[in-house]
Amino acid sequence: MTHTTGPEPMRIRMYLATAVLAVVSSFFCLSCGNKDKQLGPAITSRDSTSVVTTCGVDMLISENGVIRYHVIAEEWKYFDKMKPPFYSLEKGVFLEILDSLMNPESVLRADTAYYMEDSELWHLIHNVHAENTKKEEFDTQELFVNNRSDKMYSDSLIRIKQDKQIIVGHGFTSNGNLTEYTIRKTEGVFPVTDTK
Repeated sequence: MTHTTGPEPMRIRMYLATAVLAVVSSFFCLSCGNKDKQLGPAITSRDSTSVVTTCGVDMLISENGVIRYHVIAEEWKYFDKMKPPFYSLEKGVFLEILDSLMNPESVLRADTAYYMEDSELWHLIHNVHAENTKKEEFDTQELFVNNRSDKMYSDSLIRIKQDKQIIVGHGFTSNGNLTEYTIRKTEGVFPVTDTK
């Protein structure tokens, strides 16, 4: 086994050091080439940005010390500086309205929901589906839930599937648990029994 010491290994180290220095300096030269970076405009007002963004939401909400709502959402944003302030649930929402014993009175799902804090109004949009304790199913593209008046309403096309019939209408008004409702501009298939 021969061990070489002398000018040859030293020369190899010098070549390697020179190569590494050349590569590192080329990175610095390339990174400093363009001083004008293209940036978007700075956000100078927080009016249009959320103060809080929460992901993976599963919460209970109370009114006057009584738990009234169970909300599940992928993302929940709060815009406190908007006029009026509101909550945004734009990646889907599952909402249960609960009675005083925390049993579901109605269940709602939608692709998007907004909750207006000042007016205590839920605005559910796109593929809205609701169910009541009588197992009736409500499908529409827009639904409002007014917490103050304990009412739900829509001016959109609504389809209500009951046990033995399907009712379609344009607009409806209901109590907060969807058990007493009025449908406007109704159409549908209704079974008729012959009394002869």
